[in-house]
Amino acid sequence: MNRPTPALVVPQAVRRLPRWVPWLLMAAYVLPGFWGRDPWRGADLTSLAVMLEMHAGGPWHVPQVLGETVLPLAWLPYWLGAAAIAWLPLPTLVAARLPFVLALGLTLACTWYSVYRLARLPAAQPLAPAFGEAVAPVDYARAVADGALLALVATLGLAMLAHETTPTALQLAGVALWGWAGAHGWSSGGAPQPTSLRWGAAVGGTWAAALVLALSGAPWLVGPLALAQAAWWWRTGMPPSRVVLALAGCAAALGLTWALHPAGLGWTAYGWPDGFDLTSLAAWGSLGRLLAWFVWPSAVLALWALWRWRAHLRSPHIGWPLTQALVVLLASVADGANDRVLVLALPSIATLAAWALPTLRGSLSAAIDWFAVLLYSGAAVIVWVIWVAMMTGVPAKPAANVARAAPGFEPALHPVLLGAALAGTALWLALVVWRLGRHAPALWKGLVLSAAGFTLNWLLLMTLWLPLLNWGLGLRPISERIARLVPAQACVAVTGLSPGDIGALRLHGGLAVQRLDSRSAQRCPLLVAGPRARAIDPDQWTLRADLPRLRENRERWRVYERAAPSADGAS
Repeated sequence: MNRPTPALVVPQAVRRLPRWVPWLLMAAYVLPGFWGRDPWRGADLTSLAVMLEMHAGGPWHVPQVLGETVLPLAWLPYWLGAAAIAWLPLPTLVAARLPFVLALGLTLACTWYSVYRLARLPAAQPLAPAFGEAVAPVDYARAVADGALLALVATLGLAMLAHETTPTALQLAGVALWGWAGAHGWSSGGAPQPTSLRWGAAVGGTWAAALVLALSGAPWLVGPLALAQAAWWWRTGMPPSRVVLALAGCAAALGLTWALHPAGLGWTAYGWPDGFDLTSLAAWGSLGRLLAWFVWPSAVLALWALWRWRAHLRSPHIGWPLTQALVVLLASVADGANDRVLVLALPSIATLAAWALPTLRGSLSAAIDWFAVLLYSGAAVIVWVIWVAMMTGVPAKPAANVARAAPGFEPALHPVLLGAALAGTALWLALVVWRLGRHAPALWKGLVLSAAGFTLNWLLLMTLWLPLLNWGLGLRPISERIARLVPAQACVAVTGLSPGDIGALRLHGGLAVQRLDSRSAQRCPLLVAGPRARAIDPDQWTLRADLPRLRENRERWRVYERAAPSADGAS
């Protein structure tokens, strides 16, 4: 028996969002963070180091940097980046990031289309009016899908991790693709695709998603998602042969991952969850702090949707994204509240958040709007004030704070970046005036300001603050200082440096590096020792420069030159 739906929608509420609006919003959200930003320390720089190693002739079957295997094992993101560097006539960093730009676009597109498919299910339709015009299912599905897209863009935890050249970005696309594939397992209202084509898309999409996850460092997530999807398909009428076929493709993806696994490495090489201490208050506190901001505001709307649609948990449009979200949330907790796992739940949480929109009343929607206006306008003002302080020295206190945090940084005016920031700010002000100055009964109205406000602040950070952030968070300054000490065509031995540090020396310094304990390092006249280096033999190396990475009281990189042989040794 069909239960009453909590969605009450009038035809005016499903009016179409002009297509140029989401395209402009996506451009302002996707491109900043990929264009002009140096790879910062950590996983982003490590991934690029692996790509550079493969492009330089290193092995493609084991991700590594100068012979050191990079864990957890992930092949696909490194293959894509290295292939783009080799085949595209673009600067190295631009070429390496292009596949990840497409991956973020795929994540957003799959989220929209999966919600569009789910919103056309009979159980998802709004109440039919006793009088007046009924809502067209296609228009309703499009409006709800627009809301899901806006909810995903507005989620705070997505921005940084989705704009990196790391396996996480590919995993995110894989999970979103899996959500899209799962949504094709049920018949939709209106004019559905032929059954064979729909089931083919469902099974083929599942195979592709499983392959992406397995080869991007998350094979441990393939099994739970495959079993959860199979259970949903089985109970809702998918032919058993199709279910078995989908499971066989997932098993084949896991088999390929196992075949590529190097000998001698255990389960931890796959990024197997480290565990969560259920008795530790510190662990629970860390999880609480992460959830408090990482999933805002999508999680709040998702919880509201679960409450209003609580009688429909067995329906695919609620139950399928809820199942996906729970699988990933449990995996994140099992991995010690890992944010790189938690980010994989954001597409399904945004899907759930979209179902809150047909149930929101005017007062709650207005409260969300006002909160977004105050929060994001205030944040944008802070970004602008600190930028003005950097450029002019006024106000004095923010200028002093910047100088203390990033010594040696010299601000410069970049007309293109400034123009983009001004255009984004002007569009935000126009949107606020439009939204607060007229009645807009569309379903997506409650999330337009949240998505646009967060996008504005992301744009401002990636334009006005980009030179400062590159200086403080990247390794270009220290790499270029070291490169100036190296003779032309000379190689450099390294020790105590992470794979990301080595990648920075290659990318920013243009240096040919070799590990100190390798045979080829014996011809290198200089040695770069990182903060984790062991004691350097003074009989072989003489200190030439002691360089702080950023500030004097932080980590230091030391440059040594090979010591001249003594007279006794020469004789």
